[in-house]
Amino acid sequence: MTLLIVGGSGFLGSELVRRSAAAGHPTAATFATRPGSAPGVGWHALDLRDPDRIEAVVAETAPRLVVNATSGGPDWAVTAEGPVRLALATAKHGCRLVQVSSDAVFSGARVHYDESCLPDPVTPYGAAKAAAETGVRLVQPDAVIARTSLIIGGGRSAHEAAVHDLVAGTRSGVLFTDDVRCPVHVADLAAALLELGCGTARGVHHVAGADAVNRYELGGLIAQRDGLDASRLPAGLRADSTLPGALDVRLDSRATQRKLSTTLRGARRFLAAA
Repeated sequence: MTLLIVGGSGFLGSELVRRSAAAGHPTAATFATRPGSAPGVGWHALDLRDPDRIEAVVAETAPRLVVNATSGGPDWAVTAEGPVRLALATAKHGCRLVQVSSDAVFSGARVHYDESCLPDPVTPYGAAKAAAETGVRLVQPDAVIARTSLIIGGGRSAHEAAVHDLVAGTRSGVLFTDDVRCPVHVADLAAALLELGCGTARGVHHVAGADAVNRYELGGLIAQRDGLDASRLPAGLRADSTLPGALDVRLDSRATQRKLSTTLRGARRFLAAA
């Protein structure tokens, strides 16, 4: 099976590329600014705002499965419209599609969210991700929509870098004690996405870690793993800040976990084990 990883040079994308190639799949990947370095992988420049280029890359690589792991932030043309353009191309060429979405599609009003919950975003990024979900499902009814949470792993994530900077005093800010998510390890997430994509799954799936932790607790777990002084981490309340977004969003991934051989470990487990 030939796989195309869209956003293959990013944090999640690079792990998807590595795992796909290691499993023996012919693998192609796209990049926005700089190709990755994985050996034996065909790299293709791609701008998700360009439908002709999307069509050309899908036609050239002829993948059986496409995983969209891009992150365009609140840029509507990339984050909301780009996945729909990709879905049109994959539908035309008969490819399966996994669209990686986010817990940002939820407001936090109900705290606990399973796959039956409808998006109610409160940020531009969340609105763009929710729009992408709707568009992809209309164009590609058999696509997998995989909502995930904070992605951690190997010291390479933005969350881990922030903890190191806060302990070192090279970054200002605080870690919120009232901002709760279900972090997932990048290796678990990538394995689960490929498992869903290579199987017969369709529709919305929640692919997050088993533990709900606040950002301050998460920071402490990262500091402990890395031998840092966790007492240097500043704490605060997001409710007291001007930052937009949900406070407490907990993705219930139990239904997806029952379908997977991959274990979606909780942060307390994968950070302690490391």
